[in-house]
Amino acid sequence: MKIFIGGLKAVAQTVANCQPQVISAYPITPQTHVVEELAKLKSAGKLTAEYIRAESEFSAASIVLGAAATGVRTYTATSSQGLLLMTEVLFNIAGMRLPVVMTCANRSVSAPINIWNDQQDSLTVRDAGWQFWYAENNQEACDLHVQAFKVAESTQLPVIVNLDGFVLTHLTEEVDIPEAAKIKRFLPAYRPVEFLNPQKPQTFGPLVGPADYFEIRQELHEDLIKSQKNTLQVGREFKKVFGRAGNTLIDGYKLADAQIVLVSFGSVIGTMREVVDELRAKGVKVGILKIITYRPFPTELIIKALAKAKIIAVVEKDISLGGQGILATDLKAHAGQKLKAPISSFVVGLGGRDVTKETIKKIIKLAPKATTTAVTFVG
Repeated sequence: MKIFIGGLKAVAQTVANCQPQVISAYPITPQTHVVEELAKLKSAGKLTAEYIRAESEFSAASIVLGAAATGVRTYTATSSQGLLLMTEVLFNIAGMRLPVVMTCANRSVSAPINIWNDQQDSLTVRDAGWQFWYAENNQEACDLHVQAFKVAESTQLPVIVNLDGFVLTHLTEEVDIPEAAKIKRFLPAYRPVEFLNPQKPQTFGPLVGPADYFEIRQELHEDLIKSQKNTLQVGREFKKVFGRAGNTLIDGYKLADAQIVLVSFGSVIGTMREVVDELRAKGVKVGILKIITYRPFPTELIIKALAKAKIIAVVEKDISLGGQGILATDLKAHAGQKLKAPISSFVVGLGGRDVTKETIKKIIKLAPKATTTAVTFVG
């Protein structure tokens, strides 16, 4: 049953229905509502998880690391500077193969201080070894969290589910919150293979020299790539149980005959859809490639989806300072040589600047003449 509810409250209720056993987080705008709601559910007796208040995001990440190592389902959430404060622990969680699930309410990073939305925070730590998923709307955000627990626990690889701060986190809209009974049928109780156990002493994340470190990191990389098959399978299972599309890694909108293709992720996709519909009515053949899973990078699916494009414009709310947009850089590196169309980089929305339909239309006009070796800022 659909209800009108704020984005992070919907996510909190969904997470609670997934029955994590340990939750730890530290409040930071615009993430705070999710941990507040989980605390209220705990206080009301509607959540049985151990809820541990931490003194910082670094501590919160460390707590869920330790909890996950004991073999229980764990969850945390953060934003912006909080995510960056977790950086050291993020690498440890992935390197120790602990299936933590995290919500990141995407927000700009300092300096100067800014609490509004862009995606610089999550993309700054994209190389930590986590799976990175991006939601277009609050329904998708809730659905991705349910799948995230199953994928993380079946691959032993942590997952960050990203949703745009304020644009989605504080937006009240209709959401069909996945029911606990259906989730229980879809998401089995976590059965860890390896975990800390006094009866079977072992070490997680020990000191490793050059003779072994190389292969361990290579294995993590290869398992991340392989996890795409697992994500697709879980997505198909989700659709069977809940009747909505699961994580398909990417999603195309009016791509079949599109000559100009916009590539992006997050809430800006909704604005793009409106622009595409308007321009299609005027005979302009434009389409959208939506990235859902950014890490591991779904190279082969992207190449196939963009094979017929004449012009590719990557639109994103981030910048690799001194370079280009991060998604554009990845797309060129992973798929550029196999695509016929030039790939141009457009940066929008930094620090919460509105990305309107006029912004997208301007990019579509600029794309045919844009250089592929520089970034274009469209404010």
